[in-house]
Amino acid sequence: MRAITLSGAVLVLGCAGAQAQNSLAERILAVKDGTVRMAYAVQEGICGDGETFIRDRRRGDNNYISFDDNGRYRGRNWRELPCEPGPARVTFVMSGGTVDRVKLTVGGGQRSGDSGGIDLGEVSAPAAAKALLAVAARQRRADHAIFAATIADSAVVWPELLALAKDASVAKETRKSAVFWLSQAAGDAATQGLAELAENEAQDRDIRDQAVFALSQLPREEGVPVLIRLARSNKDPQVRRKAIFWLGQSDDPRALALFEEILTKR
Repeated sequence: MRAITLSGAVLVLGCAGAQAQNSLAERILAVKDGTVRMAYAVQEGICGDGETFIRDRRRGDNNYISFDDNGRYRGRNWRELPCEPGPARVTFVMSGGTVDRVKLTVGGGQRSGDSGGIDLGEVSAPAAAKALLAVAARQRRADHAIFAATIADSAVVWPELLALAKDASVAKETRKSAVFWLSQAAGDAATQGLAELAENEAQDRDIRDQAVFALSQLPREEGVPVLIRLARSNKDPQVRRKAIFWLGQSDDPRALALFEEILTKR
């Protein structure tokens, strides 16, 4: 189980229906001061109490739990608490034309404190995901919008996550968040993209390190072979060390064989 603290979400991207999706992001970013709210359906396995936590059961039993900034329910048996399967509600707090904060909840009704501001209502989940990613790409304080995009129902976001991770003009924390959630999306195509990030000497050092870590979070058959390749032949000593470290945490017999190979050649 991993615990993640969130307080919001935002973003954009396009292909089919790009004009409508861009319009949604532009409507959010057009607000100079105040709040903008929207709601959308979430994927099966996502639920929350509408206030303090979000559970993600998509990859096992409660792999990701999100608490609000108050940290309530910490230390309590949250598995027994009511958990509603959506909708997701995102609130953008705008100040001076930029995103100051993004709040994300799942389940429950609209809270009385959320009245006022601009309410975009319930929007299609794929459009919400792309709008969230677009805002995250353009706003320095909107990296939590990436998680909000990944839970949207019927939304395929990994190509956009990969594009964000590679974009040097995007804030570093946003890029690192994109790399992490890209690793959770898994799949051969995403794995290939993570390997390319780790091996690209032109990329920022922190982004490459995050890509190596993300590879370690993939299922063994996807991540371990790539980590072994990086440990064995990457030109960058730091990338090799990182790959070896995460292989050491994998408890995979192929990692032990690699360590023996490396030490035997010394």
